[in-house]
Amino acid sequence: MGKTSKDKRDIYYRRAKEIGFRARSAFKLLQLDDTYDLFSTGGGGGGTVSRVVDLCAAPGSWSQVLSSKLYANADEANAALLANRPKVVSVDLQEMAPIPGVACLVGDITSKATADAIVKHFEGSLADLIVCDGAPDVTGLHDIDEYMQAQLLLAALNITTNTLRPGGSFVAKIFRGKDVSLLYSQLRTFFDEVTVAKPKSSRNSSIESFVVCRGFRPFDGFAPSMDSLLLLDHKYRGDADDGVNDVARLGPAAVVVPFVACGDLSGFDADKSYALSSSSSAYVYRPPVAPPIHPNYYTYQQQQKR
Repeated sequence: MGKTSKDKRDIYYRRAKEIGFRARSAFKLLQLDDTYDLFSTGGGGGGTVSRVVDLCAAPGSWSQVLSSKLYANADEANAALLANRPKVVSVDLQEMAPIPGVACLVGDITSKATADAIVKHFEGSLADLIVCDGAPDVTGLHDIDEYMQAQLLLAALNITTNTLRPGGSFVAKIFRGKDVSLLYSQLRTFFDEVTVAKPKSSRNSSIESFVVCRGFRPFDGFAPSMDSLLLLDHKYRGDADDGVNDVARLGPAAVVVPFVACGDLSGFDADKSYALSSSSSAYVYRPPVAPPIHPNYYTYQQQQKR
């Protein structure tokens, strides 16, 4: 099919540019949806997903997928109405170019004001699905990268407990390492089902995977708060689940989370390079999908016009 390559501009990169996605990571969410049917089950609680939050959304490829999924049946007549009542809220510290049907919110996921703003966009309701594809700037030192990603995941989980409805779903990036079982045990505290998935568009050489958590179920006595760090273990939950009791007795090492390899986009492999499709047509320039909002080369007058 193709030869092994470390070129970042692989087949998924080129396909993303052809389709109009802002990043190749859009295929990861599409492949996760193919396996787990994220948008039609409502997180295992029945019905369909109608309110979604995308944490750490920039540059916005996952938000593009969410917009296309939730507004797939919307016609041009009610497009303006949908734009005024967004079902998708994207949160990031960076300003992001607009996406149809998506409310772009500049905020910190560790801030109470951000959680309040999300609920306000949903007119007081809670989200059905929360996704997070955020990751720190990797250093190449796996121990450091895994720790920083774990802290980011805990921050995303904390705001999720404040904005996700019971029975909802949570999908987030995770770096698998030697201490990842502790994170699994913390996620099991809040969700009935926790699975680790590796989309085919994610390179085999990457330590990233995605936790798919379904059936949000806060335990009795838990009070969501954005004012304190979230660091829990199974000793707070005393139900009759055998896996939970094993964790309380044997520690986090007792947690074994199912691993699923998912996704198939015409059999492409993210670790291989493929020849460009032969075409006799002339080269066609395509402008950037998400042009810079405030480029450094703009003059002060141009910045004011924007």
